[in-house]
Amino acid sequence: MAKGHFGLIGLGVMGENLVLNAERNGFSSVVYNRTPQKTEEFLAGRGSGKQIEGAYSLQEFVDKLERPRRILMMIKAGQAIDDTIASISPYLEQGDLLIDGGNSLYSDTERRVAELESRSFGYIGMGVSGGAKGALEGPSMMPGGTRQAYEDIRSLVERMAAKVDDGPCVTYIGPGGSGHFVKTVHNGIEYGVEQILAEAYDMMKRGAGIEPAVMADVLGQWNSMEELSSYLVEITEVCLRTRDPESGGPLTELILDVAGQKGTGLWTVISALEMGVAVPTIYESVNARVLSSLQAERVKAESVLHGPGPMTLDLGTPGNGMAPLRDASILSIMASYAQGIALLQEASRIHHYDLNIAGIAQIWKGGCIIRARLLQRIQDAYRQNGELPNLLLDPWFAEQVNRRLPGLRQAVSEAVRAGIPVPCFAASLNYIDSYRTARLPQNLVQAMRDCFGSHTYQRIDREGTFHTEWLS
Repeated sequence: MAKGHFGLIGLGVMGENLVLNAERNGFSSVVYNRTPQKTEEFLAGRGSGKQIEGAYSLQEFVDKLERPRRILMMIKAGQAIDDTIASISPYLEQGDLLIDGGNSLYSDTERRVAELESRSFGYIGMGVSGGAKGALEGPSMMPGGTRQAYEDIRSLVERMAAKVDDGPCVTYIGPGGSGHFVKTVHNGIEYGVEQILAEAYDMMKRGAGIEPAVMADVLGQWNSMEELSSYLVEITEVCLRTRDPESGGPLTELILDVAGQKGTGLWTVISALEMGVAVPTIYESVNARVLSSLQAERVKAESVLHGPGPMTLDLGTPGNGMAPLRDASILSIMASYAQGIALLQEASRIHHYDLNIAGIAQIWKGGCIIRARLLQRIQDAYRQNGELPNLLLDPWFAEQVNRRLPGLRQAVSEAVRAGIPVPCFAASLNYIDSYRTARLPQNLVQAMRDCFGSHTYQRIDREGTFHTEWLS
């Protein structure tokens, strides 16, 4: 067999599917896994009869690759990446390129890019979204590093990526850890959308007494709309329609109400706090998962801490698509995107990433978990005004806010009345109300800061910085 076009380290589900994707698109490969048995099983199974060869040592692995070598690592983020880099580096030569396709912390990628480029190796931190199916059929990919490193893999990733009307769902993101940062924010937006749909489900269930099958019909209506048509709405409908094979009842109602997380949502929130960007919808989605983990405590608390009794809420009807809930979901999802994009813009300014927001929206339109028709509107907004400070100021989005804000306000009011927690709906409403308010009460906060700590303040009627002896 001729030397492989590229190498893969890590034969988990994503790794397997990506190498099969590459092979289907004409790129032979060599695979290596820390556990030799895994390599053997893959080659005897899904990799059988394909232009895929195995290797059982790192020396054998690099020897079987054409030069310059292109090596994709699909392994756990963190120390495992550093350990793999340390192990394989002695076998690499000038011009060889390592690609981290996992969910790494962007600052770790910044460090690795600088270190390996200084040793004449290329390094790319590449976010990959689409889950196992997307990896096999065509994901959205977000590669960051040097421009030359990207050009070295461009033909490969463009063939592997999902395709939409205006091109493949991959583009050069920018220098350093920008690719992984964009993927982190993608996942933060994803957290927000998932929690928003969960809150809509909870309100239909507890506030309107609607069965999952009827909820699925509502989600089907939503998925036919430009504003809500998306992969996540689509699979929410599927989840609500799925029956437990044993009991015959809705499977969702048998699932423990504890949501896991792998850290990217938290990284989004931490980055936003560090950079001074408001992301309340995304923050509350992360917080909701944290609170869900307190399941045993919540069960006890329900018998001690009492809320309003059961009541029927004014949330519309299935026939009109549960109009207030629909509008609440639309605006909250828009808020999640707006907050994520604002964070991308600030990171681009701080780290000199020169991010192309319209280009990022384009590659999110296919393959990835947050793919949605709404992304075409986002792409259009930033094509028309690349300096748009907030997505909600675009004329089309502003019209949506003005038309649907009463529905969001009604949904939050009804939830508060019934004692149903809607952290993302409420955070989105407060975000929009705060952003549209010309004068906020932080003038009093600043007065208190000056009173207890002499932090000074500015005035609205004259230039300068002032301090008052408030307690004299």
